[in-house]
Amino acid sequence: MLTILGFAMIATFLVLIMMKKMSPIAALVLIPALFCVAVGQGAKLGDYVIEGVGTLAPTAAMLMFAIVYFGVMIDVGLFDPIVRGILRFCKADPMRIVIGTALLAAVVSLDGDGSTTFMITVSAMYPLYKRLKMSLVVMTGVAATANGVMNTLPWGGPTARAATALKVDAADIFVPMIPALAVGLLAVVLLACVLGRRERKRLGMLTLDEALVTEPETVLVGAGGGAGGGGDRLTKTPKSSSSGTTTGGAGDTEDGDEDEEFKGLDPHRSTLRPKLYWFNAGLTVALLAAMILELMPIPVLFLLGAALALTVNFPHMPDQRARIAAHADNVLNVSGMVFAAAVFTGVLTGTGMVEHMADWLVGAIPDAMGPHMAIVTGVLSLPLTYFMSNDGFYFGVLPVLAEAGAAHGVSPLEVARASIVGQPLHMSSPLVPAVYVLVGMAKVEFGDHTRFTVKWAVLTSLVVLGAGILFGII
Repeated sequence: MLTILGFAMIATFLVLIMMKKMSPIAALVLIPALFCVAVGQGAKLGDYVIEGVGTLAPTAAMLMFAIVYFGVMIDVGLFDPIVRGILRFCKADPMRIVIGTALLAAVVSLDGDGSTTFMITVSAMYPLYKRLKMSLVVMTGVAATANGVMNTLPWGGPTARAATALKVDAADIFVPMIPALAVGLLAVVLLACVLGRRERKRLGMLTLDEALVTEPETVLVGAGGGAGGGGDRLTKTPKSSSSGTTTGGAGDTEDGDEDEEFKGLDPHRSTLRPKLYWFNAGLTVALLAAMILELMPIPVLFLLGAALALTVNFPHMPDQRARIAAHADNVLNVSGMVFAAAVFTGVLTGTGMVEHMADWLVGAIPDAMGPHMAIVTGVLSLPLTYFMSNDGFYFGVLPVLAEAGAAHGVSPLEVARASIVGQPLHMSSPLVPAVYVLVGMAKVEFGDHTRFTVKWAVLTSLVVLGAGILFGII
């Protein structure tokens, strides 16, 4: 019964948010509360929620101060050179912009933290997508999938969990998987090409022309108004029809709200601190290095980093308050979503639904599949890491799968390698706090992101699994 109710609860949640019948926060709170009562454990709801909040509180604290820290870094201009480099590469071509999104997300993912990756990627790419009328779910989908592939880095979490759960070396899991993961990253870039070509076809060809534009209605980004700065002008190449007329393209006119949003990376904004650029760059590198080396808990590092960044860049109290207020909306939305997710995970775990769901799935595996348990693990990693936390999967389910495989002569290392192939899909799970940073900053509905991304993330995960099988890694 708990197995059926567990799957029913998750399905109800996903259906309601994708159909936009409930907001994610309301659905994360009310649906598990209802199912908790349905299984006859309503009296323990408070205990489950408190336990879930206690588990996710460090994550919420990390996200709060990380948003403030990277928000300040964006304000002072630390990432402006990255934006200008992306602009030069993208040349206002939708296909190049989507590819740039994938590459930027992959590179920034080297720090091992999804929230950081999404904050930097969205901050850099959002103005381009917004100004060119490109689909924002394309941005969130590509960024999440690219980050999912890179999330398999030993310091990213899943690989370390798999190594700990099966008592093997993380390097023995990750290093042999590099070719398969490289194929997965290539698949993300090819996906970006396909989606970019679709956007290019929808919007028309665009070019970045440094020459002055004589027709004001074709100007999409004026001098000083875009992240590229300088004298760049963004113009639309006429797309001729059979009658010789020029067809409409991506947003020849812009409303005031979009102009206001686009000025977030205005090269002349008052918050820039060019004289402190190398201090901020050094502080960020030191912070990321400390994260990788695990010198302190990540929430503590971001708390110290945010306090130091605010103090040095904005020594006057009114300026500090203004910067905190400027990012309060993102902080409240994301932290609120994390604490709401604590209700969902608390009920799933506390009622025993997760355990029963996992046992049912493992028990459903035919004995004949025993010699192929590595492949089975890879396939199961997709739904299991989507519907449950990485901790639940790697510490609760993976040892059972590895034990079943060992009975048929399958190495624990093969099972461990297969277990990480579902990460591209996992990064869009409603149980991953970082995804709320992504959709929140991109101003995308979580249901829209889920509906668009899941199919591409599943395809990417299967490509990684197929490559691992083909190369003899799994």
